Amino acid sequence: MGLSGPVPARVPAEVKELVLKTVDDAVAAGFAHSWACSLWRVSDSRVHRWRARCRDTGTLVDRAPGGGPMHGVLPEEITAILEVAERWGAVDRSHRKLAHRGSYEQVVWVSPSTFRRVLIEQGLSLPEPRPRARSAKRPWPDWLVWAPNRIWIWDATHFTRSRRVCFAIVDMVSRKWIDTLISVEETATQVQVIFEHALEVEGLLELLTDARLDLDVDDPRRPILLAVSDNGPPMKAQTTRAFMTLMAIAQHHGRPHTPQDQAWIESFFGHIKGEWPHLETITDPTLLDVELARVRTEYNSVRLHEAIGYVTPDDEHHGRGDAIRQARRDGLDRARQQRLDYHRNRTTTPTGKTP
Repeated sequence: MGLSGPVPARVPAEVKELVLKTVDDAVAAGFAHSWACSLWRVSDSRVHRWRARCRDTGTLVDRAPGGGPMHGVLPEEITAILEVAERWGAVDRSHRKLAHRGSYEQVVWVSPSTFRRVLIEQGLSLPEPRPRARSAKRPWPDWLVWAPNRIWIWDATHFTRSRRVCFAIVDMVSRKWIDTLISVEETATQVQVIFEHALEVEGLLELLTDARLDLDVDDPRRPILLAVSDNGPPMKAQTTRAFMTLMAIAQHHGRPHTPQDQAWIESFFGHIKGEWPHLETITDPTLLDVELARVRTEYNSVRLHEAIGYVTPDDEHHGRGDAIRQARRDGLDRARQQRLDYHRNRTTTPTGKTP
């Protein structure tokens, strides 16, 4: 029966039946009742109780524990719980919130688990919010070329200690931090300022020829680059749209409530604040601007970027990335061959020492 040691306080009915049978057989064979019980390591009186219960009730199955908890909820509390669930269920939608709602309204004071248990016992369930419909991801335009200065992603983040918002533009291909703008506002005006400066810095203004601007807005030959962003007010503003059209920049917006569509810029801000945490402790806006300029230089020209094969964004942006990665592969092959040649040309003793 899988038993070892004394019989537990609660055992299945089949174990009790086996004990009674073996004890009765032993007594019929002339052995003492107490001696047979001792073999099972169960008390004599307990076996007698089992026998009496089987005779009186016809079963040895243990009854469910009786009584009720002394701290059980009162009938009027159950009524109050149901009233709170009926009135506030569509608003709070959670047994945890509803439990706190009961005390907030000074109606009933119970734990969230008690609130949930009462609802289950009454066969009630809280209304669930309708699943949000996910729109299809907008495809990249056919004319897009995966090369530096052809697709920029931009967004804004806040530095609360200095009470400033920081606009940033990053090249999605080379991961170069193109430009930054610190401002007290987050409007379309700041978008125009940072993009004009970024285009000038990257030498793209010269692409805005009359022949290009005379093309139709939907002509794939017209855009000089694609600007990727979320759906924030500065990004969707009519002024921003008009400015982007004037500068021959096509816009690409991610899906609402889907930050994964802007993973590049979200990851960028996470690295900036995580690797240079002192930026979030600066209270002087002027000092913040200076530090961001220093960090931008270090980010672009010193820090090796994993996503582009452990070269700097400046290397990738100016076309040096492939040569650097190839040089590393060649160096690894050369070093491996040198090790092979070194060990093959050395004679070693059985102890591993060179004579």
